[in-house]
Amino acid sequence: MSPNPAVFTPLLLASLLFFVWSLYRKLSLVALGRSGYTFRGFGEGVREMLLFAFVQKRVLRQGFGFNHLIIFWACMVLVFVNVEFLVNGVFPALRLAALPDSIYVPIRFLSDIMSGLTVAAIVLALVRRTVFPPYPEARTFESYLILSLISLHMIAYIGVSAAEIALGRERAEAFMPVAAFFAKMLAALPEARIEAVFNLSWWLHAAALFSFITVLIPFTKHMHVFTAIANCFLRRGEKPNTQQPEIFETGRVFGAGRVDSLTWKDLLDGFACTKCGRCQNVCPAAATGKPLNPRQVVNDVRVNLLANGPLLKRGGVPTVPLIGDGGEGSVAEEAIWACTSCGACMEACPVFIEHLPKLVDMRRHLVEMESKFPEELLNLFENMEQRSNPWGIAPSERTKWTSLMEVKPFEAGATEYLLYVGCAGSFDSRSKQVTVSLAQILDAAGVSWGILGKDEKCCGDSLRRLGNEFVFDRMARENVALFKDRGVTKVITQCPHCFTTLKNDYRQFGIELEVVHHSELIKELLATGRLKMNRQVKDLGRVILHDSCYLGRHNDVYGAPREVVSTVTGTAPAEFERAREESFCCGAGGGRMWMEEQTGTRINHSRVEEALRKNPDTVCVSCPYCMTMFEDGLKDRQAGQTRVKDIAEVVAEGLRPVQ
Repeated sequence: MSPNPAVFTPLLLASLLFFVWSLYRKLSLVALGRSGYTFRGFGEGVREMLLFAFVQKRVLRQGFGFNHLIIFWACMVLVFVNVEFLVNGVFPALRLAALPDSIYVPIRFLSDIMSGLTVAAIVLALVRRTVFPPYPEARTFESYLILSLISLHMIAYIGVSAAEIALGRERAEAFMPVAAFFAKMLAALPEARIEAVFNLSWWLHAAALFSFITVLIPFTKHMHVFTAIANCFLRRGEKPNTQQPEIFETGRVFGAGRVDSLTWKDLLDGFACTKCGRCQNVCPAAATGKPLNPRQVVNDVRVNLLANGPLLKRGGVPTVPLIGDGGEGSVAEEAIWACTSCGACMEACPVFIEHLPKLVDMRRHLVEMESKFPEELLNLFENMEQRSNPWGIAPSERTKWTSLMEVKPFEAGATEYLLYVGCAGSFDSRSKQVTVSLAQILDAAGVSWGILGKDEKCCGDSLRRLGNEFVFDRMARENVALFKDRGVTKVITQCPHCFTTLKNDYRQFGIELEVVHHSELIKELLATGRLKMNRQVKDLGRVILHDSCYLGRHNDVYGAPREVVSTVTGTAPAEFERAREESFCCGAGGGRMWMEEQTGTRINHSRVEEALRKNPDTVCVSCPYCMTMFEDGLKDRQAGQTRVKDIAEVVAEGLRPVQ
């Protein structure tokens, strides 16, 4: 059948109408989500969209991402050709060939080259997905269908071009090497056979386009062609390192117990997911055999929305639970509690899907609406409410670490920095040694600092990440009132969890603090000469440095700890296989510090084994949680020859007089 407008036009109109209706039916469900998302603004959104959707900066972090870039840009380049194809099918006289050579020839050249490259890229993608899948569940019918239709589209386009060259109807032949190569094969055929090849290729091209319009984009993950671009445009104005506060009023529903309790951006994330599996591959819970799979969480949100959305739009009651063991579309409670809030999934996602806020919202629902949480958290919550620390130790014990040195209380106007010691630095016997080392460093550098003593309260980090927003809200407001009353504006912390909470979360409660982690301050003191070493520390052996998730990924502090260790020891620390943005969690974040791991391998064991492959004598950390997890892991692995040191302890070693 030759190209016939009488056949093609109604097919095209029906396909386009079905396409618009299908997209509207699905994407309109996003409006069911609640508000509560901060957009960075139109100009910044355009910049992010160009950089991450079109240049695909995050996609290219992995070597095979270049293959995806080729396929993506082939689609972009061939937009002109496909638009011409659709218009030409309705109005045969309207063709790109009417353009002058200066425009027409470059279009045909680029289209020809990109179609050939895309076929090669599709072949590589099929081989990779079959032989080396990005994750175990990646061999799906949907994925093979998408790749097959893209390749059919490209092959049909090449067939049309090759036939036109063979028939002498293509003036850009000299600039179309791929089509010209196949045209030589057709040249020996009778003209009628070549015409038949042209007609067959033309209708295969049409069939492929109609399949994209009516099936692939509306009903498969290929919808991300549009939604992923939108997601990059809508990228949050700041790192997603905090959660939205709640308003505690009678009758309100807290957390996300059903899909319309998530934000509209959470719902859009479900449609933007490309199912690439990068989040799954970097998740410490997934990697150690826990039931949490961040890719599946996003998929469950999408499936739940599609199942319940039409009912909710009519004011009905959802039939598929968001939380529970309802199969696909429901997130298991065990998966929700397995998250360490390390942020690796969000750092890896090429289209800025935010997994962590969804999980915290589900935790909030379980804790605040249903009082359902792991049993070991009961003591934690009670201790926080009654004694404002995880162990339930009397507040008067907070200053015991000062017994061997003189420490002054913070005084507004007379003291520059508040040293916010934190619960671990005050009560944990190992972390108290770090606190003493830090105090010695501050004194040696002449820093003006003081403490709150027994008046200091927990910052509430674990409470917020575990979903107990009610107690966190009260604790944060009490701390903010105390800081304002005491005139606190500058704060030093040794714990990244205190650091991020005081710096980022407390802004929501009406205070802007200048918060500095001890690694940043020590780096500055060394660089300016205010802190002078008495000797280089040479007795630590081979040092390897671990990046804390809450210092690194959540707050982009990577250089300071490395510079401090390099300066004090004279040698740059060794790096883990997974370091900086790709660092693997110690397993203690997200409140997991206070919970046992009942399933799979212990996360800290996995990280310790990674460290031991580098044969270190010392593992250097900058977080009390990481300190605990590494020391426990090394003990479990009977690797007592390897020590764990905080960077403050390393610097304090350099302050000791030369013997």
